[in-house]
Amino acid sequence: MTLTVRSITRAEHLAFVAGRPSASHMQVPSWGEVKPDWRARSLGWFEGDGRLVGAGLVLLRPLPKLKRYLAYLPEGPVIDWDSPELQRLLQPMLGYLKEQGAFSVKMGPPVVARRWSPEAVKAAIADPDLHRLRDVPPTSSEPGAADLADRLRRMGWRQSEPGGEEGFAAGQPRYVCQIPFAGRSLDDIHRGLNQQWRRNIKKAEKAGVKIVRGGYEDLPAFYELYAETARRDRFIPRPLPYFQRMWTALAAEDPDRMRLYLAHHEGDVLAAATMLTVGGHVWYSYGASTARKREVQPNNAMQWRMMCDAHELGAHVYDFRGITDTLEESNHLLGLLRFKVGAGGEAVEYVGEWDFPLNRLLHKALDVYMGLR
Repeated sequence: MTLTVRSITRAEHLAFVAGRPSASHMQVPSWGEVKPDWRARSLGWFEGDGRLVGAGLVLLRPLPKLKRYLAYLPEGPVIDWDSPELQRLLQPMLGYLKEQGAFSVKMGPPVVARRWSPEAVKAAIADPDLHRLRDVPPTSSEPGAADLADRLRRMGWRQSEPGGEEGFAAGQPRYVCQIPFAGRSLDDIHRGLNQQWRRNIKKAEKAGVKIVRGGYEDLPAFYELYAETARRDRFIPRPLPYFQRMWTALAAEDPDRMRLYLAHHEGDVLAAATMLTVGGHVWYSYGASTARKREVQPNNAMQWRMMCDAHELGAHVYDFRGITDTLEESNHLLGLLRFKVGAGGEAVEYVGEWDFPLNRLLHKALDVYMGLR
C-alpha cells in the first residue's frame, strides 16, 4: 500500500506522540514556537488505509533572498526506525519537503548505538592512554544501529560531521549522559550515586539549602545565573526572551512540559535549572549557578530533587543531555562529564545526525558557509 507524508494538525501530532513511550521535546508542536527564525510544520505519515503511523516536527530555515529552505527534524522524526521498509518511510518525506522548497534535509534518528556504564567511563578517564570516549570499548552495543547507518548510506544520506567544541555537535549532541530509571526504586537510584554525590547532598541539606519550583516570574533570576555561567564556562548565552518564549509555548501545550528549579540559601539563589518532560523521558535542559557559596553544594541538591520529581512522574530515563567525548584532563568540559557520571549516568552514543542534499549546489554552499562560521 502507498504511504504518504503530509501536514497534520497540532492535535493529531500531540495525540500520536502521547501514544508513544516517549519522543524528543524537539519533536512536539510547541518546540516550533521556541524557534521563531524557523518555520515549523507538523508532518504525518499515513498508510493507504488512513492510519497515522509516524509524526515529526520539521523546522524550515529560509536561505537569504531565496524561497529555498534547510529542513531540519531535530531528534526525529518519530517513526519506526527498526522497520525493514525504512526507505518507504523516508522517501515520501523527502518528496514532500522538496515540494515545499527544501534544498537539504537534516534529521537525527533517536536511535542509540553504544552505551558505557559509569564504571567504564570512570576507568577510561583514569587511563592516560585513552583520549576519546569513541575509542573506548562500550559496555553494550545496539546491533541495529550499525545496520541503520548502512541502510541510510545506501539511500544517499550522509552522516553529519561532528562540529562544535570537543565532541559537541553543531546540531544536537551525539553523546549524552542518561540515568536509567525504568524498573528502579528511588533507593536504587540513590545507591547509584557515587560517594561524593551522596556526601554533597547531605552537606547541602545540613547547610540549609532549599530547592523550590519556580515560575515564569523567576526566569530573570535563572537568567542572571545563566549569564554568569556562560562567562565562566566560555559559551555564548541565549537571550532571556528565548527562555520566556520556551516557557510560554511549552506550558501552553502541557503545564508540566517545562519546570524551573531554584536552589536558595539564606536569601540567595545559588543555582537554577530547567527540566523538560515528554512521556517517560525527562531532560535536565539548562543549568546555571554562581561561583559564590559553592561549598554548600547547591547543584547536587537541586539535581537530586529533580531526579526525585522525575521518578515521581514515572520517568523511565533521566537525561543529562550532552557530554564531551574527550577524556583529556586539560579539557574544561571533563568536570561536567565527571559530575553527570557521578550521579550514576551512563554515557550514550546516538547514531548522529544525517543530511540528504536535495539540491547539491545549494547544500554545498551551506556547507561552505557553516565551515566559515
